[in-house]
Amino acid sequence: MIQKFEIQGVHYEVDENLKKYVTKKIGGLDKYISKHSRASAHAEVSLKENKAKNHERYTCEVTIHVPGETIVVSERALNMFAAVDIAEAKLKLQLRKYKDLHQSGGRQRRHLLERFRRRSARLEPIEE
Repeated sequence: MIQKFEIQGVHYEVDENLKKYVTKKIGGLDKYISKHSRASAHAEVSLKENKAKNHERYTCEVTIHVPGETIVVSERALNMFAAVDIAEAKLKLQLRKYKDLHQSGGRQRRHLLERFRRRSARLEPIEE
């Protein structure tokens, strides 16, 4: 769970059910952040209601501050829960990219060494 987490409503009253839903969805994205970045990750969620006549009235804007980068996602939908769901899906993709770029490389080295061991085990020693 992301430790530093802020939820605010702009022209919209945020009730307890919505707070729990947002905390569950957005707060659970910490598994997509690299381990060394989790302690300093900070999320800000802004929930807005547009009074205009267009169909997509609700906006969910999520900003996640991680070391070296700020990831911002803004999504509009017919209801607030749908906007949160779509924003969560977009954040997953962006956080996976962030994790791949900032990963220490230990996992990749292990896979490379394992491939080398398997290949060398298949090769038979050459007898002279």
